[in-house]
Amino acid sequence: MSENKDQKFVYDFTEGNRDLKDLLGGKGANLAEMTNLGLPVPPGFTITTEACKVYLESGSAPAALRDEVSAHLAALEAKMGKKLGQSDDPLLVSVRSGAKFSMPGMMDTVLNIGLSDESVAGLASQAGDERFAWDSYRRLIQMFGKTVLGVEGELFEDALDEAKAAKKVTVDTDLDAADLKKLVKVFKKIVAKEAGREFPQDAREQMDLAVEAVFNSWNTDRAKLYRRQERIPSDLGTAVNVCSMVFGNLGPDSGTGVAFTRDPASGHAGVYGDYLQNAQGEDVVAGIRNTVPLADLESIDKASYDQLMTIMTTLETHYKDLCDIEFTIERGQLWMLQTRVGKRTAGAAFRIATQLVDQGLIDEAEALQRVSGHQLAQLMFPRFDEGANTTLLGRGIAASPGAAVGKAVFDSYTAVKWSRSGEKVILIRRETNPDDLDGMIASEGILTSRGGKTSHAAVVARGMGKTCVCGAEELDVDTKRRRMTVGDTVIEEGDVVSIDGSNGKVYLGEVPVVPSPVVEYFEGRMHAGADDADELVAAVHRIMAYADRVRRLRVRANADNAEDALRARRFGAQGIGLCRTEHMFLGERREMVERLILADTDGERDEALSALLPLQKKDFIELFEAMDGLPVTVRLLDPPLHEFLPDITELSVRVALAESRKDANENDLRLLQAVHKLHEQNPMLGLRGVRLGLVIPGLFAMQVRAIAEAAAERKNAKGDPRVEIMIPLVGTVQELEIVREEADGVIAEVEAATGTTLKLSIGTMIELPRAALTAAQIAEAAQFFSFGTNDLTQTVWGFSRDDVEASFFTAYLEKGIFGVSPFETIDKDGVGSLVRHAVKQGRATRPDLKLGVCGEHGGDPESVHFFHEVGLDYVSCSPFRIPVARLEAGRAAAEAKGSDSR
Repeated sequence: MSENKDQKFVYDFTEGNRDLKDLLGGKGANLAEMTNLGLPVPPGFTITTEACKVYLESGSAPAALRDEVSAHLAALEAKMGKKLGQSDDPLLVSVRSGAKFSMPGMMDTVLNIGLSDESVAGLASQAGDERFAWDSYRRLIQMFGKTVLGVEGELFEDALDEAKAAKKVTVDTDLDAADLKKLVKVFKKIVAKEAGREFPQDAREQMDLAVEAVFNSWNTDRAKLYRRQERIPSDLGTAVNVCSMVFGNLGPDSGTGVAFTRDPASGHAGVYGDYLQNAQGEDVVAGIRNTVPLADLESIDKASYDQLMTIMTTLETHYKDLCDIEFTIERGQLWMLQTRVGKRTAGAAFRIATQLVDQGLIDEAEALQRVSGHQLAQLMFPRFDEGANTTLLGRGIAASPGAAVGKAVFDSYTAVKWSRSGEKVILIRRETNPDDLDGMIASEGILTSRGGKTSHAAVVARGMGKTCVCGAEELDVDTKRRRMTVGDTVIEEGDVVSIDGSNGKVYLGEVPVVPSPVVEYFEGRMHAGADDADELVAAVHRIMAYADRVRRLRVRANADNAEDALRARRFGAQGIGLCRTEHMFLGERREMVERLILADTDGERDEALSALLPLQKKDFIELFEAMDGLPVTVRLLDPPLHEFLPDITELSVRVALAESRKDANENDLRLLQAVHKLHEQNPMLGLRGVRLGLVIPGLFAMQVRAIAEAAAERKNAKGDPRVEIMIPLVGTVQELEIVREEADGVIAEVEAATGTTLKLSIGTMIELPRAALTAAQIAEAAQFFSFGTNDLTQTVWGFSRDDVEASFFTAYLEKGIFGVSPFETIDKDGVGSLVRHAVKQGRATRPDLKLGVCGEHGGDPESVHFFHEVGLDYVSCSPFRIPVARLEAGRAAAEAKGSDSR
């Protein structure tokens, strides 16, 4: 972006507010908001995301930035009564990232900036604690070396481990000032050797380089991967927060912690979080030392505990949501370092939303916006069978719920490699760090022996909806030997383990799973009651009921038989949007289709069609009975006919072998001829859909007759069949007119023969770009459109889903060409533009034109919002996705209403 001469790039914490997240990032905006609320926030300032954008585009910071930073730094120094870099009483600052959307652990932070060989003595004198000063200095060199200078972090960790081993201690707090002085020398040598330069002694150089490092961290591989995973736009940039340091590593009366105003795993009210005495913030989130529960702070420092509880209530009431808080206590003085709306599990999201409604903090419309279809889908995953025989290995902290089973792996590379080969894996680490993100994504679940609910593993797993158990201290994880030991039991890499993120239990082997209580609720087998599962079901029920009241989009199911139709109806389907009749030609009926394809005469063809008619009719009778009173859209035969024939290679070999034995089967010879005749280089763009109905006389007429006779029989039995006949793959109105004329004639014959009046509507599937572009013409012959977005995506993009997802999609996602697969979420700019055009043109021709979608996008949360926006009447999806579509349709309506009111 171009630099504006009058643009302001730096804001003091007193100048911003929580509504400036685009400019100040989430951390900066919330630091400003807490400052405005009069909460104890260390003074500081924020460098804006606009400065980051200029830096990333031009390769250098804005020309005005240095002077602005200098002015704000001078004001900070005046406020604090000390200067950055002075030797006797140095001002120390932290430099921390802060994007608009929370990206925990993905970008960089440097603490204790301003320390040098000279000022470390001044800090020791000021604090009256030499050990503290040298501990702070070694932390700065370690973080600066890794973050700013690109030194491998394990080199510092190994040196720290060696220092502890030499002292025969296990935790870093047992190292004294002399030990830490030696460690600082070792760290400085590591920096000089690995970075090719000395650790900078000038405080302002430290700060400026740290700011640039934070800017650069926006485009690290792990940050890009996280943004793709969470669908965060890549052009936002990050703000940088420069904050005066407060110290939690000043002794037992100091410490640092993370708190939640409610349990992020369950949503229950209470005191949740972690606290670590004599530590800095990175120690907590990294899980380097196991923390104590936040409730223990009451006995450690009651005054700070009471003040923190009051502040937590203030923040939750102010933000009207679960808040995630970082704090430090410096010798009994509480300081607030960050707050944000906290990440939570799917179950917690639903519980908290309804709790806040009951407290009067939000209304039902806002509660609906606080949950998502992705979260609802997570709640529908199976859980472990409590009655199964299990071998318990240990128990940790239930950090992110779910039932995950997989082979044990001990590094991210192996997790990704095995996952890509089809293996389900559990990533096991002592603690995770941001470099483990790709392995976390690839895994079914994450297990760590260190850390708590606020560790990196827990926070990231909750954000991704991954099962996670943290802090399982009984487990001795040896990543170098690729094994985990529990007592006398050794789990080698490749052994199967099961982890339960709902209770923290870790099992040896595979534990069987049972249906989710939420699925049981949707199927009518569970009702809201008193226990935890019923409480969750009650929360889901309340939000779903509101979504159903406000949504405009109706939700139908893709179902091909009565069993699926009944299940869909239990899940809340308001009809069938797609019945694929080709699925009715499988199994024993395949031979009948072969007879139809092999028919040489009209008589043979009619005989084959006559044999298929009663079978098709029976299928439709069962389907119409299951969905009585609701619309059923039946798509006539769509796939290429060669799909019903034997594989060309297998058949060729069979015939060749038979001929060599001189006992060739006449039917096989005819079949081979038919297969060769129907073979196509690209069958998905060949003889299929409406083209079959035009080329094979009587095929579509047979299907229409079966539909009409089944509807008539159902109606004569006092039923209420509401049938829609859909013609697939239409590209021009003339195709539809010919098929419709034939269909209307067949329906009239059935009406006359059965003495019933059938109101069967006839429409088409819009799945070709030409159909979308000529929708105004096609609507003259169609009573409804259903968008087949799977095929429309293939034909717009020019690639086959079955081929490309396994070949180059991974590369496209990694390179950022796709933010998400266009088969998963609709491509609004390309495919979506055609849908929008067809809707507008179709309704211009026929104002009462019914419009729906029946591709997989009909159950995708983001796509549902798009379909609401463009004015479709319904979406159709697989039965298990119906609740998700219902919820998102409600959210889309509530969101649109909220936008209109604003």
